[in-house]
Amino acid sequence: MSSPGPRAGGPTRRSFTPAQKLAHLAAYGAAIKQNDGGAYLRREGLYSSQITEWRKLRDAGVLAGKKPGEKIGRLTPEQVEIARLRRQLDLTEQRLVTTGVALEIMFKNARALGKSFEELAGRNTAHEAVMTTYGELISRGIPTRRAADLAGVPRATATRKPRIPVAGPRRVPANRIDGVQRLEVLDTVNSESFVNLPPIQIYAQLLDAGTYMCSISTMYRVLNENKQVKERRRLARHPARAIPELIATGPGQVLSWDITKLAGPIKGKYFDAYVMIDIYSRYIVGAHVHASESAVLAVEMMKEIFGIHGVPQVVHADRGTSMTSKTVAALLSDLEVTKSHSRPRVSNDNPFSESWFKSLKFSPEFPERFGSLTDARAFMADFVDGYNHTHRHSGIGLNTPADVHYGLAEAKAVERTATLDAARARFPERFSTNHAPKILTIPDTAWINKPAEKPAAIEQTKVAA
Repeated sequence: MSSPGPRAGGPTRRSFTPAQKLAHLAAYGAAIKQNDGGAYLRREGLYSSQITEWRKLRDAGVLAGKKPGEKIGRLTPEQVEIARLRRQLDLTEQRLVTTGVALEIMFKNARALGKSFEELAGRNTAHEAVMTTYGELISRGIPTRRAADLAGVPRATATRKPRIPVAGPRRVPANRIDGVQRLEVLDTVNSESFVNLPPIQIYAQLLDAGTYMCSISTMYRVLNENKQVKERRRLARHPARAIPELIATGPGQVLSWDITKLAGPIKGKYFDAYVMIDIYSRYIVGAHVHASESAVLAVEMMKEIFGIHGVPQVVHADRGTSMTSKTVAALLSDLEVTKSHSRPRVSNDNPFSESWFKSLKFSPEFPERFGSLTDARAFMADFVDGYNHTHRHSGIGLNTPADVHYGLAEAKAVERTATLDAARARFPERFSTNHAPKILTIPDTAWINKPAEKPAAIEQTKVAA
C-alpha cells in the first residue's frame, strides 16, 4: 500500500562516513591476510561491491580529510589513474611477500620432511610435517588455497577441524523454586483474594503486605505450566475478513501489483514506482516510475501490460487509494477481470509484490537517493531487465522469470538433468539419490494464502499411499 512518504522517525538506511569506510577497508585487508575476508563481509553486513567502490575512493585520495557527512564527488580521470596504479603496486608487493615467505618456509620444511621419511618412514610423521608447513604458511598470511597447493595437502583436509560433541542434561537454575513452593504460588494466585488479578498486581499487593513469594516472571511460569494463562480482558474483536485465496497454474493467470516510494534528490521528495508481477513465473510484466501516485497512471500501466501480455483472470493488490479507486475498478470490470484485495492491516496478503520490493531495495546497487525522475526510471529499467532475464529465482527451480514466463524452462531442465547425470556417473560417491535436487523443481502452482490441508484429506492421502 502506498503512502505520501515514509513517516518521520521511521527506519533509515545504514550509511558510512569516510572514516568508517577507511576503517572497514583496513579491517578487511587484515582479514584477507588471515583468509577471513568473506567471513568479515558477512559479519559486518557488507558486500564485496562496496569494498571495491571504497577502495577506488581511497586509492584516489578522496576519503582522506573528509568530515562526517561530507559528500564525495565523482572521481576525476587523474584520480582514477592514480587509484589503478596504487592497486597494481599493492598487488605486486603482495605477490613478492607471498613468494618470499613461501620459498623460505618450503625450503626449511622440505629438509625436515625428507629427514622424517628417511629415519621413521611413518605416515603420521609425514602428515604432521606437511601440516606444520601448511600452518606456517597460513600464519604468514598465505591464503589457504595457495598454502594447500604449496604444502601438497588437500585444502579440505587442511582446514578440517575435529568436532567436539557437547552432551549432558540441561543445568537446573540455582534460583528455581521447588515443587512445594510452586504449589504454594499456584494456590495463592488462585485464591479468592487474587483470582481476578494479574500476577503483577498480586506481586505488588503481597509486597505491600510484607510477603515475598517469587518474582512476577515465576508466577507467569507456574501459571503457564498449569495452562492458566489466557486473555480475560474485554477486548474488542474485529469482524472476520475473508482471506484472499488465489492460485495460478501457469503464466498470465494472476497478476499482483503495488506502488512503492523511491527517495528523490532532496529530503521529502519521492517518486512512485508502479510494479506488476506474474505470481506464477515471477516475471515483472510492467514497471513504471512517476512523480506522483494516481489511479489514472495505474490504469495507463494496466492497459499497456494487458495489450502486451494479454488480459489476466485475476488482478490482486492491497487496499491503497489507487488500488481501490473507481477508475481501476471500472477498467477491470470492463475487461471481466476478477479484482482481489488484501485484508485490512494484513501486510502478507500481497507477498509477491512485497517480496520483490525487498529484493529491489535491499540490493547493493540500490542508491540512497535518485537525482531525478530520469535516473529513477533508468535504474528501474535496468534492474527489472536483470531480474527478469538474469536472476535465478529459488521459487521457480532456480530459473529466470523470463524462462518460466515464456516456456523455456523445460528445455533448461533437460540440459541441467544431463549435466547432473554426467556428474553422477563421474562422481557417484557424491550423490545419495538418482533424482534432481528439489530446489530445481518448478512448483505446479503458485498460491496467495494457500488454504491449510484438512486433517481428513491428509488421512485420505496416507491411506492412498
